[in-house]
Amino acid sequence: MTPHRVAALAIPDVVAFDLSIAAQIFGHRDERERYSFVVCAEEPGNVPSTTGFAVEAPYGLDVLGTADTVIVPGFHPLTDPSPATLDALSRAAALGARVASVCVGAFALGAAGLLDGRAATTHWQEADAFRRRFPRIRLNPEVLYVDSGSILTSAGLSAGIDLCLHLVRQDYGAAVAADVARRMVVAVHRPGGQAQYARLPLPEADGLGETCDWAVSQMHRALTVNLLSRHAGLTPRTFVRRFRDVTGMTPMRWLGGQRLLEAQRLLEATRLTVDEIALRCGIGSAANLRLHMSRELGTTPTAYRRSHRQVATP
Repeated sequence: MTPHRVAALAIPDVVAFDLSIAAQIFGHRDERERYSFVVCAEEPGNVPSTTGFAVEAPYGLDVLGTADTVIVPGFHPLTDPSPATLDALSRAAALGARVASVCVGAFALGAAGLLDGRAATTHWQEADAFRRRFPRIRLNPEVLYVDSGSILTSAGLSAGIDLCLHLVRQDYGAAVAADVARRMVVAVHRPGGQAQYARLPLPEADGLGETCDWAVSQMHRALTVNLLSRHAGLTPRTFVRRFRDVTGMTPMRWLGGQRLLEAQRLLEATRLTVDEIALRCGIGSAANLRLHMSRELGTTPTAYRRSHRQVATP
């Protein structure tokens, strides 16, 4: 298997945390059979970071022309990168590279014209400045990440982890992405539509976390808001309000995402029929699963299994 080539572009002054996300996910020693990872800059060598130390970028902009995926971490100040950098980004996209930004790295994608007419996100604190600079981009500062096909953007800081795990999931499936998440000790799956930040801290005493775990273990059942709220010891109205405050989505939308993720895992790792998988995940039928996967992933269960097959077990 030829490793998927990932190039991270360090624009001065690069946000070291953003760059380290890509390095840990794509450049970790455990991923060497799946990914090759390099860091590049307009001028190879040491690139200053926003946190007072330099980051080494051994490669120049030419490696963007051979990359399968380009990651653009955040940088400051948020002035337009050099014309050479913007040209290299545009050429990489034109050659078919998937281009993704972390946090305010979206400003570079906007300056390169890669986001014109598209939906995008960035750190919520820079939303007003982004709108003023790039009025042709449909900014949504409320979400973790936006997947516009070959161009992707993420929100602030740790949302870059969610986006990069999403890329791994696209490349190698849900089971591999879950393994990477466990290695990094982060959430296995937070959907892109989840809110960037919780308006309230995650409650510990009201049972939301325990109820989420319980719902995942019981997803084969026809779960309702009433059942979930009863498990949490709350009224349905209070449960829904608190759930939305924490996650930015309704309980049923969250549960639907978890069911789809489990269906992906079962398609990859088992020989269960599509009907059996749909029943195990609480989706009901093969027809319903096909509908959900077509709408959310742009594929069918059969096609997904064919391209993401991991283990042939009963």
